[in-house]
Amino acid sequence: MRITALSGGVGGARFLRGVLRALERSAEPVDLTIIGNTGDDITLFGLRVCPDLDTVLYTLGGGIHEEQGWGRADETFSVQGELAAYGATPQWFGMGDKDFATHIVRSQWLGQGQSLSQVTARLADRWGLPARGVTLLPMTDTPVETHVVRDDGSGPQAVHFQQWWVKEHAAVPAERFVVAGMDRAAPAPGVLDAIRQADVILLPPSNPVVSIGIVLSVPGVRDALRGTSAPVVGVSPLISGRPVRGYADACLSAIGVESTSRAVAGLYADFLSGWLVDEAEDLSAYADLPGVRVLPRPVLMSDLDATADIARAAIDLADAAPVAQP
Repeated sequence: MRITALSGGVGGARFLRGVLRALERSAEPVDLTIIGNTGDDITLFGLRVCPDLDTVLYTLGGGIHEEQGWGRADETFSVQGELAAYGATPQWFGMGDKDFATHIVRSQWLGQGQSLSQVTARLADRWGLPARGVTLLPMTDTPVETHVVRDDGSGPQAVHFQQWWVKEHAAVPAERFVVAGMDRAAPAPGVLDAIRQADVILLPPSNPVVSIGIVLSVPGVRDALRGTSAPVVGVSPLISGRPVRGYADACLSAIGVESTSRAVAGLYADFLSGWLVDEAEDLSAYADLPGVRVLPRPVLMSDLDATADIARAAIDLADAAPVAQP
């Protein structure tokens, strides 16, 4: 079974680890292609940082800091400390020494003329992903960056998404999101084929606006999902209208969408086949989405076994869900 997933960072990576565990439980061969969000990418200290791609690499490769959900386990921070001593900024985006190594080698290879796809494949080799049947693709090789327009009282100002998310904790409401470079972007090699050739397409419980939503905005991706013959099954990132972590509700508010699982499903309604929601959901709210099979069940990824159960339910739902008609 060929599975393709669109993914952001922490939530997506943890869900995908659950997919691998679910397939291992049933002794099914793994053929998983992940299309990773690169809208969070940023250049810091002269280095190209790809937070969502790295979180997937570290999580599936066994090197993630489990409590944080991002960054490396058993990390030290000598380089960041020295940068602070020199007065180098920003200091609000913390990177450990092992993490710096990833950004250094990525920047070196990019500087040598390799594409982000080629660099990501080399990093995935280091983390053993191909040996597990996993292919990680950036959504595009074109550098793109998400910016947030918000007004902190001094007038509208655009700041990098990472500043709004990491430094400001989304405290100042976003007015809109702008993805610099998206007008020049094209799907990375293999992205559209991964969608067209999949048997199942999964949308993990990643942020629907600044993770999944950014992947969908790459020209050609949404059209490929509309035209696929594979069922597309998503897992709601909300429980009782709230994200388990992060600020998905603040992102939804910025685009004028209610913070409900039903409203999030509406963002995908033109290609969605199945939708996994919390067991407390009122299914009558989905009556106007007759082409989407909605399944209530526990969706809190409390540990790996629970996450594998959620992943298994999503895969099984794909077998039962109708394919959305273009």
